[in-house]
Amino acid sequence: MAILEKIRNRSLFLILIIGLALFAFVISDLIGKGDFSALKSSSTIGEVNGETLSVEDFRLKAESTMQNLGPNASTTQAVNMVWEQEVRNTILAQEFEKIGLSIEKDQIINLVKNNPAIAQSPMFQNEAGIFDDAKFIEYIADLKVSSPDAYAQWTMQEDAIIENAKQQTYFNLIKAGLGTTAKEGEWVYRQEADKVDVSFVQLPYSSIADSTLTISDSEIKAYMSKRKDDFKQESMRNIQYVFVEEKASEGDINTVKENITKLLSSSVEFNQDTNSNDTIPGFSTVTNVEDFVNKHSDIAYDSTFVTKKQLPSLQAEDLFALEVGAVYGPYEDNGYFKISKMTAKRPNGSARASHILVAYQGAQNANPSLVRTKEAAKAKIDSLLIEVKKPEVDFATVARENSEDGAASQGGDLGFFQKGDMVKPFADYVFGNGVGSIGVVETDFGYHIVKITEKEDVVQLATIAQEIEASENTINDLFAQATKFEMAATEDYKNFGDIAKGMEMNVLRADNLLAIDEYIVGLGSQRSIVQWAFAKDTKHGNVKRFSVNNGYVIAQLTKKTEEGLAAVKDARPFVEPILIKEKKAELLKKKMEGKSMQDIASANKVEVKTATGLTMKNPLLGDAGREPRVVGTAFALEKNATSGAIEGSNGVYMIQVTNLNIAPKLDSYKTYMANATTLKVNRAGQTVYLALRKAAEVEDNRAMFY
Repeated sequence: MAILEKIRNRSLFLILIIGLALFAFVISDLIGKGDFSALKSSSTIGEVNGETLSVEDFRLKAESTMQNLGPNASTTQAVNMVWEQEVRNTILAQEFEKIGLSIEKDQIINLVKNNPAIAQSPMFQNEAGIFDDAKFIEYIADLKVSSPDAYAQWTMQEDAIIENAKQQTYFNLIKAGLGTTAKEGEWVYRQEADKVDVSFVQLPYSSIADSTLTISDSEIKAYMSKRKDDFKQESMRNIQYVFVEEKASEGDINTVKENITKLLSSSVEFNQDTNSNDTIPGFSTVTNVEDFVNKHSDIAYDSTFVTKKQLPSLQAEDLFALEVGAVYGPYEDNGYFKISKMTAKRPNGSARASHILVAYQGAQNANPSLVRTKEAAKAKIDSLLIEVKKPEVDFATVARENSEDGAASQGGDLGFFQKGDMVKPFADYVFGNGVGSIGVVETDFGYHIVKITEKEDVVQLATIAQEIEASENTINDLFAQATKFEMAATEDYKNFGDIAKGMEMNVLRADNLLAIDEYIVGLGSQRSIVQWAFAKDTKHGNVKRFSVNNGYVIAQLTKKTEEGLAAVKDARPFVEPILIKEKKAELLKKKMEGKSMQDIASANKVEVKTATGLTMKNPLLGDAGREPRVVGTAFALEKNATSGAIEGSNGVYMIQVTNLNIAPKLDSYKTYMANATTLKVNRAGQTVYLALRKAAEVEDNRAMFY
């Protein structure tokens, strides 16, 4: 007991000693590895021009974005969206600071007024329907006290409003400095007004086979050294993989089909309570269809009436033609075996109509600022009814100009609907009158002019659906197959493809994966595979099995490319065609030296061709294609002058100017100046940001956290 007491008395001391020892171990490990910066990066998701981006702040924004995107969005999608936004905001904020641009708190109300979602909310409007500053300020003050979480959301929205205002001001300042001189306006005019006619001879690059030319590694390296920025690359990985799909075997499919077929007929079951056999009705004869479906189907009973086009396309004709009480199937549809029973038919049960709504003060969903009386609304709807009944009047046009609901933009078209989809007065009119009828209906929303445009029959089918899925035995067999391949490929990693071929598996590739990528060709979203490919411990040739939603993936890392200048072998596919084209140009130029156009044509068995009405704006040189350099050269020559060899996009050319039509000067080029300025202004925001982004030093640590 004395020993235990001593341990208790010294427990705090021991904990401190152990804690300090562990801390010292971590610090020494970091220093020993030269990785002291890891302490910093553990809380930093990135840097932009030396300014750090907090991972905690980033996570909150990513989670909020995930919620806004909805359940179908992936974490990586949200992360990438937030990352691009954070980088953009940080770069621009740094620019704002340089020029002293700020938005003061007292300007926020004015900014809020420009936000329709807030300014048009009835809770912030006065009796006249106008935004009330005092109501808004009072609401925010109450929010701060009553709902701190909601207030925090508002402060985030407030920051976004301020940020957007800064960006708009910044880009407006840039746009204000953009203009076009009269000389530039004249140049724009001449690009489309000046015209030239030429005769030309072309020696196409295709006349020399690529195989006759050789490009060395040193030539590619020399080309790259002059254009280093063009060949900077991110860290990338290539993988190859096989996919073992967890799908039903032929035996599984037959079993599901047999089981659902048995449900069609009555069956006999022994009843232990009565010590006798009971006859269980089948789907064809059962009276309580809903209970029978819910007992035997993987998809719950659905009483909805449907049109023929809503039925499975391959079976639609047969299903729609069934008599009430008749059964069809089994049939395969969308991964299920199904049997269906016709339970009801409803002629003209689906209708399509268009309407024009005229609301009045106090009507449901009417604009709070609307002052029109019910009597005035009735007078207007009666007037419009007379108008739309005229043969020459287009109902859709009148609806677009007068209707006061969301369907106005579609010419009042509401699409197809059934009786229960609409309020009773509206539905009663549509389903109580024939196609082509036009009349007035009053509902809680106001007065409607309704035009019935189409009707369709609908049917009600009870359907039992049983999913076609792999049985437990099949799943076990597939797992064994995947494991067998993984073990064989790991042991003999150099023969991954041959092993797959021997096991009748297809090998697929996914090249140039980036560290933050998520999607893999043929597999969809598979973030874990990308993370494995980029892990420090994953070596070239390594193999790993992954469980995915519908099977197994056995992947192999086939290539690691680190950040920096691309290797010659990686750049070759891009550079080699350029250098081959340059060599061809030199060879073709030599064929033209000291020769006339006709001599060149005769020696190379080509024709001297003509092209007329060429402009700098549209430099299309007949069937030779787009050749801006050739056409530009033509405008630099005098009439009847002949050029030397011109290296074009599709070949080497020699041209002679046969006619040069210089358009007359204009008294004013203001129209051209205005168009050019508009073009500059429209491009300014994107162009400026892209330039800032390219010049920025950005450190991206997303892959460490996601």
